[in-house]
Amino acid sequence: MLFRRETPNLWTLIAPPTVWALHFLFCYVAGAIICAKAPAALGELRLTIAAATVLALGLVLAAGVQAHRHWGFGSDMPPHDQPTDEDQQHFLGFATLLLCALSAIAVLFGAMPAVFIAECVR
Repeated sequence: MLFRRETPNLWTLIAPPTVWALHFLFCYVAGAIICAKAPAALGELRLTIAAATVLALGLVLAAGVQAHRHWGFGSDMPPHDQPTDEDQQHFLGFATLLLCALSAIAVLFGAMPAVFIAECVR
């Protein structure tokens, strides 16, 4: 794995929402620029957004796999509220896994306008 770590930290926790935010920003800024400058290139923009969506989902999936490993593959169910290093690792892994699921859904919803909008409206 590219960013494989044995213990989770806050960077692994904020990675999936950061990927979603960058994907969202790219999709909407690129859409605004294309609609303002060259509305005829909307088809090419759709392909670019599709590629960016696949890349973002891949990054979120990679973070989810790592979070699942940190959680302990579900061997210890929540709540992870004991003041031990093991419970901290399980808690951060589980929280990151939930954020990965939420971020994947948000990435898909962020790409939906590229699917449904047929033309630029001024």
